[in-house]
Amino acid sequence: MLSNHSFLLRQALLLTLSLVGLLYFFPVGGSLDQTFIQPWVDLHGGFPHRNDWALAVLNHRYIKNIVIGVYVLYIAAWICSFKHPHLKARKFEFGYFIVVALLSTAIIGLLKSQSAHACPWNMTVATANGFSWDFSARQGHCFPGGHAATGFALITGYFVYRMHRPARAYFFLSAGLILGFAFGWAQMMRGAHFLSHNLWTAWIIWAFN
Repeated sequence: MLSNHSFLLRQALLLTLSLVGLLYFFPVGGSLDQTFIQPWVDLHGGFPHRNDWALAVLNHRYIKNIVIGVYVLYIAAWICSFKHPHLKARKFEFGYFIVVALLSTAIIGLLKSQSAHACPWNMTVATANGFSWDFSARQGHCFPGGHAATGFALITGYFVYRMHRPARAYFFLSAGLILGFAFGWAQMMRGAHFLSHNLWTAWIIWAFN
């Protein structure tokens, strides 16, 4: 219990400090968001990579579907654990992973559906000297980053395995962070999200776990 108590205290401290950092350094559409997305915007505020095949199809569809396949395998393993004795002991492990991972992505989806934040590609206005940002744009439903959530949700595995299979736990943690940020960065390049959108996705999913 002491170990779990210490773990929870560390997590609470990490979440608090990271929340302060997000609010202070990464307000949505703030200077850092504009700096990080600037390389992907053309002179008139367009996003040349918006329909790039590698970003819009390969990353957004096929690679995402591969990651979704991991969740499908866990669902199948959980169902099989009800009938196969050698999997029965892992029923809670499989069930916990799939329920928490799916709820994590569902929470992001719910927040997006209620969000008034527009996508960056709807917030640029061409001007005589280039473009400007229109932060009054309210096409909405672009915060937090939904595509990144598919990757970040894999960090659920860290919480499932951290006590008894640390190597597997850190594999899921690494995979979740790498894929989440990779998915999110690709969406930044397309103009679908700011970096802050994806950072908030990571924070929300970590906090939920």
